[in-house]
Amino acid sequence: MRDLCFGEQSVYLKVNRRRMRCPHCHNKFTEELDFVRRKRVHTKRFVEKIIEEVLNSDIKNVANRNDLSQQEIETMLKDLGSDLISEKPEDLKKLGIDEIAVVKGQKNYYVVLVDLEKRKVVGLIEKRTKKEITEYLEAWGSEILSKIQEVSIDLCQTYSSLAEELMPKAEIVADRFHVMKQVNDELDAARRKIKRETEKIKSKSKKKKILEGLKKSKYVLLKNQKDLNEAEKEKLKEVEKVAPILTKMHALKEELRDIFETSKNWSDGLLDIADWLKNVSKYFPKSFGTIRRWIGEIIAYFDEGTTQGVVEGINNKLKLIKRRAFGFRNFNNFQLRSLLTWQFAS
Repeated sequence: MRDLCFGEQSVYLKVNRRRMRCPHCHNKFTEELDFVRRKRVHTKRFVEKIIEEVLNSDIKNVANRNDLSQQEIETMLKDLGSDLISEKPEDLKKLGIDEIAVVKGQKNYYVVLVDLEKRKVVGLIEKRTKKEITEYLEAWGSEILSKIQEVSIDLCQTYSSLAEELMPKAEIVADRFHVMKQVNDELDAARRKIKRETEKIKSKSKKKKILEGLKKSKYVLLKNQKDLNEAEKEKLKEVEKVAPILTKMHALKEELRDIFETSKNWSDGLLDIADWLKNVSKYFPKSFGTIRRWIGEIIAYFDEGTTQGVVEGINNKLKLIKRRAFGFRNFNNFQLRSLLTWQFAS
């Protein structure tokens, strides 16, 4: 059987495996070895070394470098991957649920399940239908699901209802960054609307003045106030002169961000958000309605400060895996490579 190389020299082990006969049924069987899989000709440590190379390269090049066939490497991946795909998460207390686009702009997504404490992927689901996700989670068993204490989700009703049904002891937490994203999106939509309306103004001088004030204002308005440099602060003043409503919306956006960062518990958070809502329906009608509907899940954030920041970081890594996944052409292969990535990272 093939083992780790000695320098550049390939190494093969010749092992005498005993054959035995069962005294009861009289069937013959061969001795199992703990360092090689059954019916395989590569040691486990050699397989791990090859898989680590594949995760940082591609199957074809790794096969050429190690004098292996692509089929041999695919078999190694499937052997180890079958264990990982059927493996159930251990000591899972905080679960993050999100999705990643298969191809950007096509509204086709894979569901990503993340252990927020261990910062690792614990599951990937090909379709984000309630039926598919339910079947996947139910396969974990009630023993695992009943121990989950928090479930962090975006503002998706499907994920919320699933958590209520399958994880009765878990507190559902709406991710604060998704809440802020909706507010930012509404602010940017208002900016674009004002710009479109300005284009219709007949007075050239007035039109020019407003457009100059709005020029390159998008990221100034969306960026956190504390992170603005001097030039960006000056730009914000220019925006105020030509579109004071955007400055007001920016200030309200900053107030909400401060609430998320400074409120110490759910009761303080609830009171602060309730006060904030009194002033925003005119400026953020969509966000006003969304926050009212999700207020329970939003204020749950203030208990533990659980967010999907970890999930967003993992999603970025998954996107990189997609781009580099030469030799992995479908969901099963993408799932396999993703789970292997976090297996070897840990």
